[in-house]
Amino acid sequence: MQIVLFLFLSVLFGSTANAIPTIQHWQTDNGTRVYFVPAPNLPMVDINVVFDAGSARDSEKPGIAMLTNKLLSEGAGGQSADQIAEHFDNLGAKLGNSVDRDMATVSLRSLAESELLQPALDMLALLLAKPDFEAIALERVRQKRLSYLKYQQQSPDAIGEKAFYQAVFSTHPYATLPEGTAESVTTITRDEVKAFHQRYYVTKNALIVIVGALERKEAAKLANTVVSQLPVGKIAPALPPVPALREAQTIHLEHPSSQTHVLMGQPGMKRGDPDYFTLYVGNYILGGSGLVSQLGKEVREKRGLAYSAYSYFFPQRVAGPFWMNLETRNDQTTEALQVVQDTMRDFVENGPTANQLKAAKQGITGKFPLRIKSNSNIISYLAMIGFYRLPLDYLHTFNDNVEAVTLDMIKDAFKRRLNLDKFVTVTVGGKE
Repeated sequence: MQIVLFLFLSVLFGSTANAIPTIQHWQTDNGTRVYFVPAPNLPMVDINVVFDAGSARDSEKPGIAMLTNKLLSEGAGGQSADQIAEHFDNLGAKLGNSVDRDMATVSLRSLAESELLQPALDMLALLLAKPDFEAIALERVRQKRLSYLKYQQQSPDAIGEKAFYQAVFSTHPYATLPEGTAESVTTITRDEVKAFHQRYYVTKNALIVIVGALERKEAAKLANTVVSQLPVGKIAPALPPVPALREAQTIHLEHPSSQTHVLMGQPGMKRGDPDYFTLYVGNYILGGSGLVSQLGKEVREKRGLAYSAYSYFFPQRVAGPFWMNLETRNDQTTEALQVVQDTMRDFVENGPTANQLKAAKQGITGKFPLRIKSNSNIISYLAMIGFYRLPLDYLHTFNDNVEAVTLDMIKDAFKRRLNLDKFVTVTVGGKE
């Protein structure tokens, strides 16, 4: 029986190890970095072209990064938005785009057959390099963004997030939401959008990640095609560091609802931070593992103050936020805040138990194979690894880094990195 069990575990963990993709890396002929993982099991190719052109580059025009990215598929090289959409539809390809604080991404999913893939790539290259930014398209997209911003003004989640980021990041580029503000979006001009595109949508400021049924030679040709029409340009300048908070701040925003939305936190850590895995594992115990986390148990299970309570680290190019969030009845807000503060303070001062750490490691490493099971999962990791210049063996060493975390490491890191006496607390809801 023991021999059978040993063989079963060997096969299980052996197959998991083999399933971790090996990343290939090179540069295109015009200097764009490429990260590639062959995935021959499906006749598909996924491509993400990532630019250091997120909302942190908005400068005095909040929302311009988002507006520029959305306009790429609204007309390029004389092709209208409808013609571009029809082109991809006829090829069975799917185009996507997104913007966060660090990245602006244009994605393409296509069948791997060359007669379908190549024309999809040609159109992708065209809209990246030669968007028309026509006035009619600009107004159409502008109105969509303004409608979304108007909707956000009614959402307690969005209201709280906006206030939280402004309080935590102050004058730093991370302070504004990627969507921008209605005032700014209303005034952005076509010339400003064109200038933003010319500055940031260049090969030196780009990254290509590819996962699919291709050989290395085919992937290299694909990457060259995608950025062949882009100017070389320059890499975006480094972002300023995020200053530490000087004092605690409490903000309450009245909203006509029976529930109060609560956000608490401070600047956290950046990608590649030496404490990353320690803080990641520690927070899994504190508030990152849902109902079984310490916050989940204290807030929901023991007292029924909220359906859920979570805490997160959002590492970015420079320190992203650490935050805790929950929703509770208006008349329970004070009690819920006190429970959260007490739970977090106890965790920072005393750390987790040995059993909690063991369970956390099992939970994280046990779920890891599911996090890289699909091409879309892998390409997301590739984009992160490439953009933040993490080690190529990041996925191979992930579980080892988790297993290396100790109780003393968690206690030390949380005492150094979280200052509960200087937290920002934002509440959005009705009166207690």
